[in-house]
Amino acid sequence: MSIRERLGEIKGFFTTIGSEWVVISIVIVVGLGGFALGRLSGLQSGQAVAQTASVSEPLGIPERIDGGRLVASRNGTKYHFPWCAGAQQISEANKIWFESAEEARRAGYTPAGNCKGLE
Repeated sequence: MSIRERLGEIKGFFTTIGSEWVVISIVIVVGLGGFALGRLSGLQSGQAVAQTASVSEPLGIPERIDGGRLVASRNGTKYHFPWCAGAQQISEANKIWFESAEEARRAGYTPAGNCKGLE
């Protein structure tokens, strides 16, 4: 079978099922492929987000780290989960640990906006 005949068969197939279904199918396949590639790149870069059972009890993360569940800087106004980027920028000498968000609020701290899941 020649290439010209094969192309004729392919064209015939697409004209019988309708061009709108072809477009819809292509959009779905491209969307799913893009989603899969995004998930794969997140897993490869180590930035996959851990799923949590609840906001207060993340899976795979210790309940207590260095004596508390939340951390703030002596010089700052925000409190963070210990694994958040903002908390990792606080020097060990300036870290203050709290057992709860309520305790941190009583001390005058507010939740960090870039630390997802804080109350």
